[in-house]
Amino acid sequence: MYTLKKDVIFANTKVIMSTPKKEYSRITTNSLSEMKQNGEKIAMLTAYDYTLANIIDRAGIDIILVGDSASNVMAGHETTLPITLDHMIYHAASVVRGTKRALVVVDLPFGTYQSDSKEALRSAIRIMKESGAHAVKVEGGEQVKDSIERITQAGIPVMGHLGLTPQSIYKFGSYTVRAREENEAKQLLNEVKLIEKIGCFGIVLEKIPALVAKKATDSIKIPTIGIGAGANVDGQVLVLHDMLGMNKEFSPRFLRRYCDLDKIIHEAISQYGKDVKSKNFPNENEQY
Repeated sequence: MYTLKKDVIFANTKVIMSTPKKEYSRITTNSLSEMKQNGEKIAMLTAYDYTLANIIDRAGIDIILVGDSASNVMAGHETTLPITLDHMIYHAASVVRGTKRALVVVDLPFGTYQSDSKEALRSAIRIMKESGAHAVKVEGGEQVKDSIERITQAGIPVMGHLGLTPQSIYKFGSYTVRAREENEAKQLLNEVKLIEKIGCFGIVLEKIPALVAKKATDSIKIPTIGIGAGANVDGQVLVLHDMLGMNKEFSPRFLRRYCDLDKIIHEAISQYGKDVKSKNFPNENEQY
């Protein structure tokens, strides 16, 4: 189904109408490709449970990423490394049950794909079969090429991830911007093309200079999703808990907070506690 904006601009007696926007009842990898071709930005957020995934889905977000960031925001770990494949499958299955429209992509966690392409395929198959997810995401380029190829050859859609790759945090030593130096930028641009060539349907570009991200986006046909990669990518992704203001300790330059849920939730819970202590809850209308 196509909808056409009603706005019509009259300029020198010539009628200029806006480009038709396609409405998708279900997002697929083909949908994302069409969105890039049509210049429509792609919206992506993380989720780890049924309730919030359902809210995200009803809000019209295109991709839900079941990120290994669950290790941080759900389990309280310092890095993404401790989360296991079983954990990811549990979170992914919960998200899938709450989703009707969005494409659900699941991170392959650290240690499940780096050393052995056969192990990578087994891990991806488990995620797809046991959670019902639609695709997996893999961090890295040349070093995980064999794993990506084996997974895609089995018919499982793969999203790549370049730039700052959190599973390699101990290699990098910090969460600073990547690809600032010319050599690293060239390597990233080459690996973007490699990721496309070996069959990925899209790429996350994390914390790289906006100019490098633009060059990467312009050089390939598959969509790029940025986080801290500027405006000239095909879409954006944020961690849900960060953009809702539930995590006050994390404040990178690229993060826009859309509300302060930490304050709202804290005030609501505090009031509940006071109402219980003062015998104000429940009142006569709140009992049988």
